[in-house]
Amino acid sequence: MDRYLEPSHEQLRAQVREFAEGEIAPVARELDETGRFPWENVKKMGELGLFGVNVPQHYGGLGLDYLSYILVIEELARVDGSHAITVSAHSTLGTSPILSFGSEAQKQRFLPLLARGRVLGGFGLTEPGAGSDSAASRTTAVRVHSGYRLNGSKIFITHAGVGEVFVVTAVTDRERGPHGITSFIVTKETSDREVADRLGVGHAPELEPFTPGVRAGKKEDKMGWRASDTRELLLQDAEVPESNRLGAEGEGFVNFMKTLDSGRIGIAALALGLAQGAFDATLEFVGRRRQFDRPLKDFQGVQFALADMATEIEAARHLVYHAAWLRQRGRSYTREASMAKLFTSEMAMRVTTRAVQLHGGYGYTNEYPVERMMRDAKVCEIGEGTSEIQRLLVARELLKDQGGVASVIEPEPEPQPE
Repeated sequence: MDRYLEPSHEQLRAQVREFAEGEIAPVARELDETGRFPWENVKKMGELGLFGVNVPQHYGGLGLDYLSYILVIEELARVDGSHAITVSAHSTLGTSPILSFGSEAQKQRFLPLLARGRVLGGFGLTEPGAGSDSAASRTTAVRVHSGYRLNGSKIFITHAGVGEVFVVTAVTDRERGPHGITSFIVTKETSDREVADRLGVGHAPELEPFTPGVRAGKKEDKMGWRASDTRELLLQDAEVPESNRLGAEGEGFVNFMKTLDSGRIGIAALALGLAQGAFDATLEFVGRRRQFDRPLKDFQGVQFALADMATEIEAARHLVYHAAWLRQRGRSYTREASMAKLFTSEMAMRVTTRAVQLHGGYGYTNEYPVERMMRDAKVCEIGEGTSEIQRLLVARELLKDQGGVASVIEPEPEPQPE
């Protein structure tokens, strides 16, 4: 990986790995079982600067490059997916739109709080009727004398409960289709105010008064990423000042597509970390577990499985790092981001499933981390664009020179008579 990484990257990797193994690994199983949000480790990650890795220093971040951020996500996920998505969703979806498209006043107000991890951020895009078809948003933003009044709901929103700063999308002009969607910054009080006050993280009094009409719904009980906070974000006559509009009216769709391109590399890095963690655990297990009076590692079938797992992980790492490398240099990376997300997420399912199999009966219990990693890997094939959407995006990029395709979302065929 010398093509992509400098010695400073490897130093950062070592630092994050030490933190993950020392602070996250001992509590990951309990947090998964209880679904408790890891506020104590959130505070520690904030103190390490992990919530603002590639945010410029003058906005409170570490000022490192994008590859550094990808390494942080990978190393956190190697131990626990919930901690990794907490940093990833906050950084890519909650923070980066403000950094990329915000006014200087918006950056000065929100970025220092987000980059230092004082509060958590999120991104409100998905709706009950607008998942893969994100252009079908029903949330509306109507102009009023004070700015805009937003009404609608966003579902499956990471940090909708625990967070305090969100970028959300709403329709300002239905007749313009996707080009009638606009982005806004809204705020709400964290749902864990008592814990936030006790630990000194998660709540910022300077954000008060919060946006009226914004609140969190019921927490989702998920198969994986169980220590991550996922809820509905409700907007009921939410009064948003014009100063909180992110960019110009109608730029929301284009901007969130750019945000999702970047986010897909982050999810790919998370899937890569999960696969690497499951592989490492399996390698250790087969080295000491004995069957038929021989170590498992001596069986050719086990060796072949390990070889396949390692090969796929290495191929995925090249895809992920290459997409990040292109983004870092300001080059086009839409196709490469989708390829990385598609291959790596599906690879993570294959590798974690194989890891459970190689652990035998032990792999099906929570005594070993591979079953949790398998559950955590599944959502990587769904979130921030399903595998099917990634295939459509890759195909669209491939066919640009042949006249393109009509739409990212292809309609279902009409029923044909017998």
